[in-house]
Amino acid sequence: MTLRALEFYSGIGGLHLSLSKSTVKADVVQAFDWDQTACQVYTANHGNLVRKVDISTLTPSILAGFKADLWLLSPSCQPYTVLNPNARGEQDPRAQSFLHLVQSVLPALAASGEHPSRILVENVAGFEDSSTRQILVSTLRSIGYKTLELLLTPLQFGVPNSRLRYYLLAKREPLHFQDVTISGDERLSDPAATHTIADYLDDLECFTEYAVPDRVLEKWGRLFDIVRPSSDRTCCFTRGYTQLVERAGSILQENEDLDVSRGEADAVKILHPLRLRYFTPSELLRLFAFDPLRSESPESSFIWPDSTSRKSKYKLIGNSINVKVVQALIEYLFTEPA
Repeated sequence: MTLRALEFYSGIGGLHLSLSKSTVKADVVQAFDWDQTACQVYTANHGNLVRKVDISTLTPSILAGFKADLWLLSPSCQPYTVLNPNARGEQDPRAQSFLHLVQSVLPALAASGEHPSRILVENVAGFEDSSTRQILVSTLRSIGYKTLELLLTPLQFGVPNSRLRYYLLAKREPLHFQDVTISGDERLSDPAATHTIADYLDDLECFTEYAVPDRVLEKWGRLFDIVRPSSDRTCCFTRGYTQLVERAGSILQENEDLDVSRGEADAVKILHPLRLRYFTPSELLRLFAFDPLRSESPESSFIWPDSTSRKSKYKLIGNSINVKVVQALIEYLFTEPA
């Protein structure tokens, strides 16, 4: 029997894609998001499954009608991220729809026996210290779920991107895991299988379209996290990539002959010789595992509507999830006891 899944805060469909790539026989029957551009991109890739709606207006009776076995949720991270100095946690208006689902909808569904058998939640690292997380875990346990919490990064899965995220897996009986919290810093994949950044790059005839502007180089160039194609790590790419400098994402150094890690760039009065550029949206889609490596498939399978601006692409990717990591967690969530 094919299981039924609901996708909340669906964005551009990362959770949907993770499920479809997994070995679990399940279909997303409905997705929910408020962002109109995200909904357009989702529809282009997954069909007419997404509903543009304020999630805080969804009632237990509406959601019970879908008879879902699995809930996939990636609520707004802005209330919890360390990049937001004014983060307010559960007091942030952007946290209210998720709290509505947790505090009102799930208990009501549980009372009638219509709550999903499994749940996966993804959020930014820092969520684990929030009061929202305390409410989430205590509510789930009170209505019969066992939970597993993890902090994981794609680096642990052989992907050269440091993107630490909080994950919660919840499952009703029968169980194969206990109530525990794990902070993951151990590589889960074979280190020899780790790819370098070069495996994710476009074959650009000219890099100038994505070159870092001179005005940015002159004022902020020394603050960039600079990586080369031969590197095996990039820092976390956020929704502010190309708009912010610090902690927004790495910059690619096209010129491999200069090694900034040895301080050679200090002798360069201007940074032009490094040939610094931003990663392209298609390169980020590969790092986020939306698209396969170019060696596996030179053609992108992901669709951007023609109306999607480059700025919107960076924002939507930065708000999304790493498909490879979530795919592995979905498969684990459905692993049955030996």
